[in-house]
Amino acid sequence: MSGRVVLALPPAVRTALWQHLLPNGKGSEEAAFVFAMHEARNGAELLRCVEWRQVPPEGFVSRSGFHLELTDETRAGVIKRAHDLGASLVEFHSHTGSWSAEFSGSDLAGFREFVPHIWWRLKGRPYVAVVVTHSGFDGFAWLTGPRVPEPLGGILVDENLLTPTGLSRWEAGSDD
Repeated sequence: MSGRVVLALPPAVRTALWQHLLPNGKGSEEAAFVFAMHEARNGAELLRCVEWRQVPPEGFVSRSGFHLELTDETRAGVIKRAHDLGASLVEFHSHTGSWSAEFSGSDLAGFREFVPHIWWRLKGRPYVAVVVTHSGFDGFAWLTGPRVPEPLGGILVDENLLTPTGLSRWEAGSDD
């Protein structure tokens, strides 16, 4: 396993996630959550999927091809489910254009607001965010605190390690 932080997904979950996040056509951004158990393994941090949930159309306040906002009920529901499972939370969302996988400026601003709340609600369990495009994915993981993430090292499907684009950059801000 290479990379410090790896998300393990069963093949059927990986397929279903990508089908949900990237339906035919370009359309609006989609979102889903994976609930994962965290373990240290061979010098890496492994998050193993135990369950996943797609966000249905009514789970958004708004969304377009460039932005999405979840309802308070959706956020509360996934936090409660992660809490009940004793699991970490992994957020997935899609960018539907023809560009490479990279978090947008609005994604990064949202993390600065949302991740500290999640970190507090889930009592310090890791939080991971993944952006998916038609050509790849990228991700961040908050393992030791809610302010500064580290890059996601990959997604393990069976024995195949899928590697992220690594294009996303976390710029240190005044709160980091």
